[in-house]
Amino acid sequence: MSAKKAPIMIQVPQSGLRSISGSDNDDFFYILAHQVLAALWLENSDSDERTQQGKATLAAMKGMKPRDEHEGMLIGQLIAIHNAAMECHRRAMIGEQPFEARRENLNQANKLSRTFAVLTEALDRHRGKGQQHVKVEHVHVHQGGRAIVGAVTPGDGSSRKLEEQTHAPRGITHEPGTPMWSPDPERQTMPIASGARKAPM
Repeated sequence: MSAKKAPIMIQVPQSGLRSISGSDNDDFFYILAHQVLAALWLENSDSDERTQQGKATLAAMKGMKPRDEHEGMLIGQLIAIHNAAMECHRRAMIGEQPFEARRENLNQANKLSRTFAVLTEALDRHRGKGQQHVKVEHVHVHQGGRAIVGAVTPGDGSSRKLEEQTHAPRGITHEPGTPMWSPDPERQTMPIASGARKAPM
């Protein structure tokens, strides 16, 4: 029977709770920190290594700057998913294992990495980074002009084309040209009213 590993003991000052978990509540901080640390793979680590990994994990949580409990939980899951994905990659590199085992570890690592990306997007949306706001102020449209709201990239000639199109006459116009040459100059054309029928010969 293997001896039970001692728990990770890390001293965290009261002032540092919010910077790690996004909350000033002691219970929320300790539960979240315990959940994240328990998700670490520490089976073959000694006491010093466990403490080092625990400190690194809390430093990562703090570095991602959670602003509230929601962000604290998302960050906790991000760290747990990252650790699980890296463990799957490590196991996939173990030599002398069946191809199926290697493939399964890589498949799991791929799924975990995609989940990591989805959670990162969720965190960005919660922080407002996933939305773009366009603020338009003082739009002046002179008589005969048109207003454009959006991005215009200069330098490719599009602005000149746009200006030409803006000042171009609207509607369909007809400009009479030179009449076509006829091989029989004595023959003249006769206008036929629209809808008129030809008389029988």
